[in-house]
Amino acid sequence: MNILIAPDSFKQSLDAIEVCRAIESGFRQVFTDATYTLLPMADGGEGTAAALSCALEGRWITANVHDPLMRPITAKYLLLADNTAVIEIAQACGLALLTSTEQNPLMTSSYGVGELILDALDNGAERFIIGLGGSATNDAGLGMLMALGITFYDKNNELLTQGGAQLANLQRIDTSTLHAKIKEILPRVKTPFAVACDVTNPLCGINGASAVFGPQKGATSAQVDILDKALAHFAHIYAQQHRQDDNKDYQKVAGAGAAGGLGFAFLAFLDANLQSGFDIVAEATRLSAHIAEADLVITGEGKLDAQTMMGKVAHGVGLMAKAQNKPAIAVCGAVDKDYYQQSTNNNSAIDDLFAVVLPSIQQLAPIDEVLNSAYLNIETTALNLAAALRLGRRIN
Repeated sequence: MNILIAPDSFKQSLDAIEVCRAIESGFRQVFTDATYTLLPMADGGEGTAAALSCALEGRWITANVHDPLMRPITAKYLLLADNTAVIEIAQACGLALLTSTEQNPLMTSSYGVGELILDALDNGAERFIIGLGGSATNDAGLGMLMALGITFYDKNNELLTQGGAQLANLQRIDTSTLHAKIKEILPRVKTPFAVACDVTNPLCGINGASAVFGPQKGATSAQVDILDKALAHFAHIYAQQHRQDDNKDYQKVAGAGAAGGLGFAFLAFLDANLQSGFDIVAEATRLSAHIAEADLVITGEGKLDAQTMMGKVAHGVGLMAKAQNKPAIAVCGAVDKDYYQQSTNNNSAIDDLFAVVLPSIQQLAPIDEVLNSAYLNIETTALNLAAALRLGRRIN
């Protein structure tokens, strides 16, 4: 029996490869002669680079960059054997890099993301997978683009400084100063930036980057209004000076508002393609081919809920397994009743997508204890599941 194990990480407890190993350990105690393929998955957010490092040949590279407040820090990215760099923007401009009192999206900058891209280019990267999750910024990529060489001027022909609020002063954008290595790959490499983006927010407006995500990054209602107007002004100046090149209104593209508007910057200036994070990882790891070779597919995530249906790993793996008529099982930390309701409303009933769905928490306990026991809980659940499968085979 060939068993494919392809889960997401269990947030705050285990990364995806640890979840793989826990499931394998439980199953091996019952099916000792089975062939196991461990394929840790991700949806483009935190853990994407780690998941790809387990499935693909590559090396980790450390770079000196600047954090959201322009302080020197060390960040890392993954460089794959095919010269694709996997960069999680949270490494350089993530909310986790700031204390709650330091959060200020009027000032925070994505400059470090551009520094990571340049470092990867210096190390031979020609293509990029960019994970947009977890940003502390709302600067529409201003800082990143500055690091890449683009210059931004106010009405006095002075250079803008860092932070989303600065965009309100923008009068002129000079892209001729774009770094030579970026200029070289843009016309030569078809879609050099694959950007993992699982939100559909536009850049501005009531559903835009500032209104929806600004408060999560420390913005008050007054600051949200300032930022939304600043980003709208940025899009207006861009359209005046550059939109005639392709006649696309990037600010309205679904996902332009991702990561405080970094989605817009990648679209408008770097010829990027915004994609489902799961789809990017599934393609890179050849998930479909692995499913084709499997007799049983096991996936899972920390909690199955209504959001699972919105491009998350477990749902994506389940759909791909269903398409190939392969039985799929989901092992999770917890299963929310909303998931069942959402599944039914979307005409993809849970019992049609997964043969079995199992929560792995073994007993009531404080949350810290539950998180610390995640490996044992998953292993125990997998063991019991395997034993039940063996019993079913005997009965049949």
